[in-house]
Amino acid sequence: MKRTCTLFIIMFSFLIWPAHLFASAPIVKKVAPTFWWAGMKNTELQILLYGDRIAACDVTLSSRDVELKEVVKQTNPNYLLLYVDLSEAAPQTFDIVLKKGKKSFTVPYELKARSRNGEDIEGFTASDVLYLIMPDRFANGNPNNDVVPGMLENKVDRNGQYARHGGDLKGVADHLDYLADLGVTTIWLNPIQENDMPDGSYHGYAITDYYQVDRRLGSNEEFKALAEQAHQKGLKVVMDMIFNHCGSENYLFKDKPSTDWFNFKSHYTQTSFKTASVQDIHASEYERRLATDGWFTQVMPDLNHRNRHVARYLIQSSIWWIEYAGINGIRQDTHPYADFDFMSQWCREVLDEYPRFNIVGETWLNSNVLVSFWQKDSRLAAPRNSNLPTVMDFPLTDLMNKAFDEETTDWGGGLYRLYDYLTQDLVYPNPMSLLIFLDNHDTSRFYKKEEDTANLTRYKQALLFLLTTRGIPQLYYGTEIVMAADKSEGDGMLRRDFPGGWSGDKSDCFTADGRSDLQNEAFDYTRKLLNWRKGNDVIGKGSLTHFSIMSNVYVYERKYGNHSAVVIMNGSDEPQEIDLTPYREVLPAASATDFLSGRTVELAEKLSLEPRESLLLCF
Repeated sequence: MKRTCTLFIIMFSFLIWPAHLFASAPIVKKVAPTFWWAGMKNTELQILLYGDRIAACDVTLSSRDVELKEVVKQTNPNYLLLYVDLSEAAPQTFDIVLKKGKKSFTVPYELKARSRNGEDIEGFTASDVLYLIMPDRFANGNPNNDVVPGMLENKVDRNGQYARHGGDLKGVADHLDYLADLGVTTIWLNPIQENDMPDGSYHGYAITDYYQVDRRLGSNEEFKALAEQAHQKGLKVVMDMIFNHCGSENYLFKDKPSTDWFNFKSHYTQTSFKTASVQDIHASEYERRLATDGWFTQVMPDLNHRNRHVARYLIQSSIWWIEYAGINGIRQDTHPYADFDFMSQWCREVLDEYPRFNIVGETWLNSNVLVSFWQKDSRLAAPRNSNLPTVMDFPLTDLMNKAFDEETTDWGGGLYRLYDYLTQDLVYPNPMSLLIFLDNHDTSRFYKKEEDTANLTRYKQALLFLLTTRGIPQLYYGTEIVMAADKSEGDGMLRRDFPGGWSGDKSDCFTADGRSDLQNEAFDYTRKLLNWRKGNDVIGKGSLTHFSIMSNVYVYERKYGNHSAVVIMNGSDEPQEIDLTPYREVLPAASATDFLSGRTVELAEKLSLEPRESLLLCF
């Protein structure tokens, strides 16, 4: 009887005691970053662990030279944040030991040896031309990864504006020779990190895992190999990143560490999109907060950068990709929507680790004054400093999309818009470090309608200006074959497939035979200018001197050392004859060869120009 009672008590105890006390060892589902490196300048590392009720565990490390400085528990028991000191750490694999009562579980963690020094990574500069690619819409190199079992969006539909089309990293890798031959020097990829959303995330801007390439595009290893292949062909690589928000299917949002990882205590509050309020001296605090803390959309929750753990997680994710893949630059999406001080800290830390690196922020504002506020060392932001080397010159884009359609006069319209705008460059700390572009994945293409492309003179003048004025030029994929699209028809139309990127396409515009005569004319002109610009210090490093509009003609010089290039552009639909006397300081010879036509141009007292004619004179 006594043994029966004892057995009953034991069995009853099992029934009433918390079951998790007898569960198996903790299961760690995520470790971020997945590994790190010894010998980094910043010796503190945050390791985020995510797993079932792991906060109940005690933590120790098996390594003697990796110091566990701080263990941070969140309100959600499924997270542990470890802060470790690597100042004495050599490359190694050590164990993170999680112990709960008599049970323990180990998580192996690797510190790799660095394969390069931070100073070895060269960023993009005004000597480069960026070529922007949306991987899902460029080329499908591996149809086997079009649909990945288990991912939420599990189909492709090339007829759907907002569906996945199947382009991938292999598609980009397969056409690196095309890009190198075209003459661009840098490829910028729209976001490649995992976007495991139910629909509409083909563009990449709803990240669900900051440390994982989207498997429909390829793998981390494939991206690293792509960067290495690009470097071998003389091409740099820029990675698109998004710190302002993530996708709502991100585990950090679905199972939040705490409500203050996201703004407005993780409750959807729509941003106003009016980011000019950030630098508006008259703006209310309500306006500023709504612009920066409001969510981009309901499925893109806004990250709280004032939470130090969020800030560290994001900063480390960018450094991880630089060190892992050897990328040459980052384009930061929606830069003014994020917290100013956090973004400043991020830029500073990245550039401390990689002094020759470059970062460009998307600064979509409607005036050069507002854009200039965001560039490093801006007097308008002082005493604060964004530490952001490169900003996007959206106001110039707007002007270029008008200037080459209009009649130029000495006091307005057409090319006068460009001259007048550049006279205001004193607002920028570094005008040469502005990203300049005719269009991108968020704007109407330079040609809105297919029928408009018949006017190639418009394109030729615009491209000549883009590639010879100050700044860092960027081309959008398909610009070289004059792809047309109007934003009013939907963003998906701006991001149509590159013809020839898919097996069975009616035309293959990666080849001369697959292009129309008009497309070949545009392509050949683009290729000629790009290859002339490549390695040309006159354009990449030279000064800019320009003249006010006279007789409807715009003249400017780029000069470096004893060499120069002079652009003469007729902005009128009528022939013009100009007096060369005002331009003598930039015309050092009696004649020069026009690079565009190959003919010799006499530079006596007068110069006659045909309607919309452009000259590129090299001295």
